[in-house]
Amino acid sequence: MASIDLKNPEVILSQFADNTTYAKVITKLKILTPLEIIMSNTACDAGNTTKLFSLITEHFKNVTFTTVQRKYFNETKGLEYIEQLCASEFSTILMEVQSKYYCLAAAAALLKYVEFIQNSVYAPKSLKVRFQGSEKTAMIDSSSAQNLELVINNRDSRNSHTLFGVLNYTKTPGGSRRLRSNILEPLVDAESINMRLDCVQEFLQDEELFFGLQAVISKFLDTEQLLSVLVQIPKQDTAALRSCNTPLLKAYCSSLEDTRFGTILEKITTVINDDTRYTKGCLSMRTQKCYAVKPNINEFLDIARRTYTEIVDDIAGMITQLAEKYNLPLKTSFSSARGFFIQMTVDSSALPNGQLPSEFTRITKMKNTYSFTSADLIKMNERCQESLREIYHMTYLIVCKLLNEIYEHIHCLYKLSDIVSMLDMLLSFAHACTLSDYVRPEFTDTLAIKQGWHPILEKIAVEKPVSNNTYLTEGNNFVIITGPNMSGKSTYLKQIALCQIMAQIGSYVPAEYCSFRIAEQIFTRIGMDDDIETNASTFMKEMKEITYIIQNANDKSLIIIDELGRGTSAEEGIGICYAACEYLLNLKAFTLFATHFLELCHMDGLYPNVENYHFEVQHVRSSAGNKEKIAYTYTLSKGYTEEKNYGLKAAEVSSLPSSIILDTKEIINHISKQILHRQKSTPEMMKQRAMYHLAMRLVQTARNSRLDPDSLRIYLKGLKKKYEGSFPVPGQSDEQQ
Repeated sequence: MASIDLKNPEVILSQFADNTTYAKVITKLKILTPLEIIMSNTACDAGNTTKLFSLITEHFKNVTFTTVQRKYFNETKGLEYIEQLCASEFSTILMEVQSKYYCLAAAAALLKYVEFIQNSVYAPKSLKVRFQGSEKTAMIDSSSAQNLELVINNRDSRNSHTLFGVLNYTKTPGGSRRLRSNILEPLVDAESINMRLDCVQEFLQDEELFFGLQAVISKFLDTEQLLSVLVQIPKQDTAALRSCNTPLLKAYCSSLEDTRFGTILEKITTVINDDTRYTKGCLSMRTQKCYAVKPNINEFLDIARRTYTEIVDDIAGMITQLAEKYNLPLKTSFSSARGFFIQMTVDSSALPNGQLPSEFTRITKMKNTYSFTSADLIKMNERCQESLREIYHMTYLIVCKLLNEIYEHIHCLYKLSDIVSMLDMLLSFAHACTLSDYVRPEFTDTLAIKQGWHPILEKIAVEKPVSNNTYLTEGNNFVIITGPNMSGKSTYLKQIALCQIMAQIGSYVPAEYCSFRIAEQIFTRIGMDDDIETNASTFMKEMKEITYIIQNANDKSLIIIDELGRGTSAEEGIGICYAACEYLLNLKAFTLFATHFLELCHMDGLYPNVENYHFEVQHVRSSAGNKEKIAYTYTLSKGYTEEKNYGLKAAEVSSLPSSIILDTKEIINHISKQILHRQKSTPEMMKQRAMYHLAMRLVQTARNSRLDPDSLRIYLKGLKKKYEGSFPVPGQSDEQQ
């Protein structure tokens, strides 16, 4: 893949292996949000389209698709383009991509298309070119991004109740783009994440730095006023950062003290007027363009501008004379289509015979406003246009010469843009922290969240959401979660994934304390509580999603599965869930699996790395005393739910005959006893489980302990006592044990 944003001249090259689901391709395209996608004509020929083309067109229905001939995908030409166009300070890219033939071929087709079809030619050595693999970022497939509402709200695409909406306090378009792409592709390098977190921490501890830098970053908002921004920013930015302590901020400060900013500024101010601005209104903009270049730069340009000014003055004088001649309230007007013309607001009854004088032509009327011209004015407009063409041509040549002098220093402008967008994003993280009690995450081999809550729900809810704990380790890496519908399972699962993503992009996290294991992939399969009817399409969607997870998950994945097997019969559903769980249990991935199938809860007897948790509910009798209601606590507790018969409880409050309800209860009790008898844990199984947990806790202690020897001895004695108490040994005294 090769991509370019025409407003931000940076070419991004990618080359990676993908499987037949093309999940990585779709994810990367979603991050880029393309306006136009170019593919080889051999991939898109009618009746012979490739699977990739079909998938892309399905996912990007509102994007323009363009085909170019296969011969333009030429890797040799691609390397030539990059050698020719890449700014010298990015030239290490040549070493990186010279053997990556596929992305070079894509680059050749892209740059050829931009050159000929878009009519854009880039100056030599002026583009930023970078290679972006997939190995330095976590993989979140597009289905998971949609399930978690990372950047788009599922109910209303204009709604800001998304993770992006929670964190987005950026001030610049570049900062906003960077935040969006980071959320969709979080970092996997703990050192880089911690460098970001250090910056956020310093912003939170130093109010003067935070507000000073935020004020400077805000000045980049009007990108059209680029010249004035370049005049103001470098010195101010450096001053705001000069007192910082964090290594990353110090590096940015050093970059912004680059002497090339002064060189560029001097070259611009020598040629361009200081008060040149982007302005609204076509006449104002025309004037700005005419006088953008300072006087005495080019003698012929100065003469042409004097001529233009004289013609404009003559037009105004001529219209004043016409107003006096006919005693009419005429005024000079201008539009890009007509040039200068005459306008007048008057009631038609005030005109002689209701008619305008005969020398006025091309008359239009809207209510009481007349617009018209004359033969002399048409000629003067033509002279005016001729003079303008000369001015624009000479101005263009002068600006081109200026740009050629700036190109050799262009790298510092790309660096400036990069620094501003990164600072903007980090300030945005700090801003989000000031509005809620987020904490800095740590990175270990454990997923531990103390009293964490859902960041998007917090933004929507009137009251702060209920907080819950989460704990997964290599020894307890598979959590089964049960509880009735609406008890909070789906919200909790999404919360874990969102907190993981927030941590890996360098943001603080909604919790009292949290530590995370870096996830290389984040998979979610989220079911809907109100979408449980059995039908073929629901079942097929479930199967596709779980197949994708099984094919792509590895030991460093975070896997979240909610309500698998609801689209088929109970027997098949349990069977599919059991088989999927047993496969995932062989991985060291962290998996949270929410289910209504309570049969799965007994897996903890067979697999020591399985833990059961459930969402508590309370039973409240109505004031009449004859009906019972469920009150949801949204609190997660250890063990599996005792709320076994949700359907039966629904039947009890319905109008079903009491005899049927009683029969149902008897049958359920009989079946439950049989299942319980088969699934009882033996003392040997309990011992093996305890040994496993002890071994895993010792491994964790060896890896992560920061305790002094005496404290470590006390901790290990406590572990031993806990292990010995977790299963009884018949016929032994406490001393022997």
